[in-house]
Amino acid sequence: MKSIKKSWIIIGVIVIAGLLLYSSIKGTYNNMVSLDEGVTSQWAQVENVYQRRADLIPNLVATVKGYAEHERETLEGVIEARSKATSVTIDPTNLNAASIQQFQAAQDGLSSALSKLMVVVERYPDLKANQNFMELQTQLERTENRIAVERRTFNSTAQNYNTYIRSFPKNIYAGMFGFEKKDYFAAQVGAEKAPEVEF
Repeated sequence: MKSIKKSWIIIGVIVIAGLLLYSSIKGTYNNMVSLDEGVTSQWAQVENVYQRRADLIPNLVATVKGYAEHERETLEGVIEARSKATSVTIDPTNLNAASIQQFQAAQDGLSSALSKLMVVVERYPDLKANQNFMELQTQLERTENRIAVERRTFNSTAQNYNTYIRSFPKNIYAGMFGFEKKDYFAAQVGAEKAPEVEF
């Protein structure tokens, strides 16, 4: 009788331990999925604001073209850079340093082309006074600010995810289920140095 009672106690302890382990694994796994989806969603927001910038460019180029037709090389450079920037897409499940760097390089090319365009615009006072151009320029500036905000939010979301999956004992479950660290947007090389200004 005592041995049967002892067997039931052992079975009960094993069942309770199994249920606690199952509950722990299930909760941790579901949190990892939720955080991973948060990173994916935030990446979509980053792409969304970059797409908004790309969508503004044809109107900006068309407006400038009306005033600065002989600046064809600059305008074609902007159009080409826009095409390259919109052709680079990243699978959010494969957010690693190389893919983010490739995406950023294409976006930096577009930013550089836009900077050259704005230098050209300085030569045309009538264009700078054009209401349509001023509105497009304001929208572009706001979009650049939104890009910075969304990138910062992406980095924060990725940091929360990375911290969660790298904490013990969650790192064991992350390894078992294939959850990997996400990389961040980083500053451009040389951004830490102040630019030299000569007059």
